[in-house]
Amino acid sequence: MNMQVRTRFAPSPTGRMHVGNLRTALYAYLIAKHAGGTFMLRIEDTDQERYMEEATEIIYRTLEKTGLKHDEGPDKDGGVGPYVQSERQAQGIYMKYAKMLIEKGEAYYCFCTKERLESLKTSIGGKEITVYDKHCLHLSKEEIEANLAAGIPYVIRQNVPAEGTTKFVDEIYGEIEVPNAELDDMILIKSDGYPTYNFANVVDDHTMGITHVVRGNEYLSSAPKYNRLYEAFGWEVPVYIHCPLITDENHAKLSKRSGHSSFEDLLEQGFVTEAIVNYVALLGWCPEDNREIFSLEELVKEFDYHHISKSPAVFDIQKLKWMNGEYLKAMDFDRFYEEALPYIRSVIHKDLDLKKIAAMVKTRIEIYPDLCPMIVFFEEMPEYDTQIYTNKKAKTDPEIALNVLKVMLPELEALDTFDNDSLFAMATRCKDEKQIKMNTMMWPLRIAVSGKSVTPAGATEIMEVLGREETLRRVRNAIDKLSK
Repeated sequence: MNMQVRTRFAPSPTGRMHVGNLRTALYAYLIAKHAGGTFMLRIEDTDQERYMEEATEIIYRTLEKTGLKHDEGPDKDGGVGPYVQSERQAQGIYMKYAKMLIEKGEAYYCFCTKERLESLKTSIGGKEITVYDKHCLHLSKEEIEANLAAGIPYVIRQNVPAEGTTKFVDEIYGEIEVPNAELDDMILIKSDGYPTYNFANVVDDHTMGITHVVRGNEYLSSAPKYNRLYEAFGWEVPVYIHCPLITDENHAKLSKRSGHSSFEDLLEQGFVTEAIVNYVALLGWCPEDNREIFSLEELVKEFDYHHISKSPAVFDIQKLKWMNGEYLKAMDFDRFYEEALPYIRSVIHKDLDLKKIAAMVKTRIEIYPDLCPMIVFFEEMPEYDTQIYTNKKAKTDPEIALNVLKVMLPELEALDTFDNDSLFAMATRCKDEKQIKMNTMMWPLRIAVSGKSVTPAGATEIMEVLGREETLRRVRNAIDKLSK
């Protein structure tokens, strides 16, 4: 079977892009590209109540940033448009297909009032549901025409047989069979003339030539209804790939409350796009060799949807942080500097060599905000307790530190050039001349200029960035502090 694979990402513009949606887009993209096929963007904006103007912008921006470039869409006509549901609705596409089903006896007009539908409510397993009783299926042609002529509001319902079963095959979950008695006569066209999500989906997927449908497994239960529609039309059913649920660390559905449920949230928290895409790819899919770091190009090559898991995927923010750190380490320095700069500037306002500071933290952080507490001492000296000078490995304590700093101060004052090499050469010379171990000399200097026992670089590198005046000021202050 040699068919051109066509997948689609069909988001509803209702806000920020949830991680689950991003994964659907990514898998749809990877399945298409792995097979040399077409990846399409369709905007499903028929839910008028939840529609958000700026959300469409977010969708475009996210696809652009993540590199999931669509081949067809509202901005790239591939001949099967329009690619926006409200525009398709305006052209009467859905009504046309609904009426086709009416003619085949596979759908019917329903004029029931809200009150009548309320009276049909029954309780199944403690849940209140309405099972429609096919009341309007038995209206005569004359009654239907009289109702339409009188302008009585109506919906169009699918006519599902009460007997028999509907089979459905999913690539991940296998065959699912549902008794037709459990399938309600679902509404295809709502009373406002808009199609329901399920109906629009089937019509669009078929008319746009979609071969593989990727979506979250929360749609598994409605999948048999889709198949009934395909059968009613006499259309070929696409390949279905339902992805596992994404949960938080407590195995609850990943929600907005978790604070990292959307792509935008993660960017704002200092994650890198490529790391997010890489991590999201592994939420439910596993390569054969258990490898973890993939570029988008490598994912396209390796991605085989048959390896998607059935079990829920846990969104582990610590794991994502680790992965992000790996991306930062491997990142080109110029790009790192550009992206880290706003964070550096948020804590350092002095005129210092920010590039050198960025280079110090590049391999030491997992996400950009991590660098702020690490470098804030460059801006101003933190308060510290003199006990910090005690270090077994460096064989120092406040008393030894005071002596070391007193010896080093005139040496620092005498230096003409204050760069790392000169400072290090001076330290090496003092080690031999003054018979001080390197460690015993550097530990007090590092504390004196940073006030911290853990710093992103050694004492001489820090002093180079601080410059002569500031370094001497800090060392003198340390001597004062230790003399008290």
